[in-house]
Order: sequence, then C-alpha cells, then structure tokens
Amino acid sequence: MSNIQEIKKRRTFAIISHPDAGKTTLTEKLLLFGGAIQTAGAVKSNKIKKTATSDFMEIEKQRGISVATSVMTFEYKDLLINILDTPGHKDFAEDTYRTLTAVDSVILVIDCVKGVEEQTERLMEVCRMRNTPVIIFINKLDREGQNPFDLLDELETKLNIRVRPLTWPINMGSDFKGVYSLYEQKLYFFKINKTKIESDVAEVSLDDENLESLVGERDAYQLREDVELVEGVYDPFSEDAYQKGELAPVFFGSAINNFGVKELLDTFCQISPTPQPRPTDARKVEPTEPKFSGFIFKIHANLDPRHRDRIAFLRICSGKFERNKFYHHVRLDKDVRFASPFSFMASAKSVMDEGFPGDVVGLYDTGNFKIGDTLTEGEDLMFSGIPSFSPEIFKELINLDPMKSKQLEKGIQQLTDEGVAQLFTLDLGNRKIVGTVGELQFDVIQYRLEHEYGAKCRWVPINTARACWITSDDKRKLDEFIRLKGNQIGYDKDRNPVFLAESEWMIRMNRDNNPDIQFHFTSEFKTESVV
Repeated sequence: MSNIQEIKKRRTFAIISHPDAGKTTLTEKLLLFGGAIQTAGAVKSNKIKKTATSDFMEIEKQRGISVATSVMTFEYKDLLINILDTPGHKDFAEDTYRTLTAVDSVILVIDCVKGVEEQTERLMEVCRMRNTPVIIFINKLDREGQNPFDLLDELETKLNIRVRPLTWPINMGSDFKGVYSLYEQKLYFFKINKTKIESDVAEVSLDDENLESLVGERDAYQLREDVELVEGVYDPFSEDAYQKGELAPVFFGSAINNFGVKELLDTFCQISPTPQPRPTDARKVEPTEPKFSGFIFKIHANLDPRHRDRIAFLRICSGKFERNKFYHHVRLDKDVRFASPFSFMASAKSVMDEGFPGDVVGLYDTGNFKIGDTLTEGEDLMFSGIPSFSPEIFKELINLDPMKSKQLEKGIQQLTDEGVAQLFTLDLGNRKIVGTVGELQFDVIQYRLEHEYGAKCRWVPINTARACWITSDDKRKLDEFIRLKGNQIGYDKDRNPVFLAESEWMIRMNRDNNPDIQFHFTSEFKTESVV
C-alpha cells in the first residue's frame, strides 16, 4: 500500500472534557465498538469497579481520574484510528494542551446536566487557536439535564463556535426514549445496556404515520416541532465548514449505556480529517512529503514500573517512519535510531516496523528527548506551536529519607521531564523547587516518587508567585544581578538562571531597576516575548 493510501486510512483525534463528563467512559466504548476490547467496565465519579482501560497508572485507578494522556489504536471500517485520551482535571491542562498539537481533530464531551464548564472553555480556546475540527457529544441523556436548545445556545456562546445537531433526543432522564438521527433519518431506541453493543433501530421519516406508534403521540408531536426549529435556526451541516473548524456537529447519547456511541463513531469515520499539514520554524510540512519528520509531544517515565522505562511519544508528520533506521535529532544535531519502536493499546505495547503520518509512536528514551524535539531525515527544522506554561504554584521538595537521595534525584528529574511540572535548583543549599499549574500534580509526583522510585518526600510551600527566566546581552550585568539576588535565583534543568519572584510587583520593580536584564515568562527565549 502506498504512503498516500496509508495516510488516507488514518484518523488521529483527542477526546477532551471537563472532569466527570464521561470522557474516559466514551473512550472505552469507542474501543468496544472498534473491537479493541471485549468487555466494558463502569466508570463512576471517583469509584472504579473495573478500571477504565486507558487509565493504567496506579494512582489513576485509585482516584478514578485520568492524569496522563493515553494513546490507543484500533481498526474500524478499514480505517486506522488513533485515540488520545487526555487528562480532564485542570491541574493537568498542560499535558492536554500539548496533546492537542498532535491530533487532527477533537471529540468534546459535555455533561447534559452541568453544560459547558470552565475547563471545557479553556480546552476549546486551544482548539479555536488552531481551527481544530470538533465533534460534540452531549452525554448522560439518561439523567435529567438541561433543555437541549439551552445547551446548544450555551455551546455557541461560551465556546465561540457554530453548532449543528445531527441527532436529537426524545426526552431525557427517566423518560428518555432515544434519539432521532437527522443525518440518517433513523430512530434509535434507548435501553439501559452497559455491556452489550446491540441497538434497536427503526428507519422512519418524521412525516411517517408510524412515528406515533413508535414513540407515542405526544413525543412524536414534540419531536417534529423540535426538528422543525432545528432546521430553521441552525445552518445545514457542511463537511467543509466542520473541517475548517467553523461548525461543530452535535450528537446526544449515554456513553455508559453504549447509546449514541456507534452513530458518533460512524459519522466521525465519514467526516473527520486525514492527517493534516504541520507548521515549523522554516515552512509548513505536508503529510504527503516523501521524507520522514515528526515531533515529541509527551514524555512518560515508568509506563511499565517493572522496567523503569522512559517513553517519548512521537507524532509522525510526514514520510514513513522505519524501525532501525537513522534519523536526525535536530536539537542535539546527531543521528539516532530505534530498535523497538511501538504502538499503543493503553498500557499494552507492540513493536512496530513502520509508521505513517498520523501515527503516534512510542520511543524508548535514555534522556535524549525533550518535549517539542523534532526528528527528520536530515532537514534542520523544528515543529512549532507546542505550548509552554509558566508555573502557578511553587513548593520546595524535602527528602524524608537521606539514604534514598539518589533515587529521589533520579525520580524528580525524570518526572519533571514529562512536562507536567518544572524543576528549579537553588545552588544555595542545593534546594529543589518544583513549580506546577495545579495542586494535584504535587500529590501525583509524591505518590510516584514513593511507589516508582522508593523515595519519600514532603512539600513545603514557598513565597513565590512567578518564575521568570532572565537573560542579558551584558554577561557582567547578568552575573551581578544573580549575585545580588542569590537566594531568589534558581536554575532550570538546562542551567538557565530563573528569578523566583514573590509577586508581580517584585518583577516590575526589578525590571524597572535593571533595564539591561530581560525577564521571560517561558524558557523559549527565541519565540516568547519578554515581560
């Protein structure tokens, strides 16, 4: 099969949502319909009877939340589908934002009871920046939720995108009867069904007199009224507008009951984009180009705790990736090759001999990779648009077992390499300061240090509000500033100096008093503006 045919087969997308909207449940049910798993486990708020397939870290099983992006691949209707199931919790937003750079489209899960929530808005802002095509799945129709028209209005207002329903619910909660597909003119009847994937379907148009006998006279009348309003108010569905990120098709269903999932998956297969071009610092890279290129969007230590492995997640952007072939590591300016690259099925891995644009490849890493690194067949370019965030919360890492200092050192280095936290070292006393965007990350790091590295620690809050990387064209003045601010100067993993400021006012004052020093909000000095 040619590269072009392989590209046309592939669909790579992320599932995003606010916590508890049903994202991981939907992921599991898509795998069930795709034949990738045989049984479905129920996932409920913070209790998991049978842990979701995509949540393989021990802390995820205990807490019932996804804290790391999982990659799953399955075949369905002659397509190769790559799902990236992302963390829903806001404290892990940075991991999710980076994952959105590696996909070509998104399925957004909305809880029909809660509607659009804060984290959903933040995630959609990233999608809107890239005009990423979005399909919306309104979940939990078996519960009493908001009026469907109110939900659609909220989606358009808060998410800044036009919507178009492709299915429409007949009631909800205890009176939920099913959905009518405006796309197929079929009626799908709802049954409480958490493990099987059969469906009860009737092909019927809205003017068919059999509609009353199928759903009852009152609901038949309401359905006709609702659909007439939908057709009058919302633009007709346009595949082109969807692929440009201008229009989001909307589906209604109940993921935990396997209801509405097949219709979503079938439509996704028909309309979702194939692998798309990617911007770099030099030019736009087309997926159909013959030469290989790709970038690292995630690093995960101890995917298998028994083997202490460190995995870099590579998104292929062009050409063909081949096992045991040498590729150019642009940042390090050296050639590397991979004897055992693999594809994913949650925590299960299988060695792959070749990969094509859209595929996500796992690479065993001995410390060569950072997030954003680019591999090519020789061309010097770097893929761009991979977001970086300044930490919002800072705490000092205190070692509780001096006999395990080496394990703690190795553990915190590897875990912060994953990108969910940043490590700053103060030369004075070799103090280690960790910065994150959320409190939960400290719990996860502490748990993983103990259970994966055998190192115990505690956290001490410090009086720091912002970390600013500092540079200057005058090395003497930079050295003098570092000397004067010694107890507020830390160093990142690349030994770049960082000013740990107590407040925004402190940054402004030091900037005004030191005009020759540049203060940066991220470590990407060449592409980020100064404070």
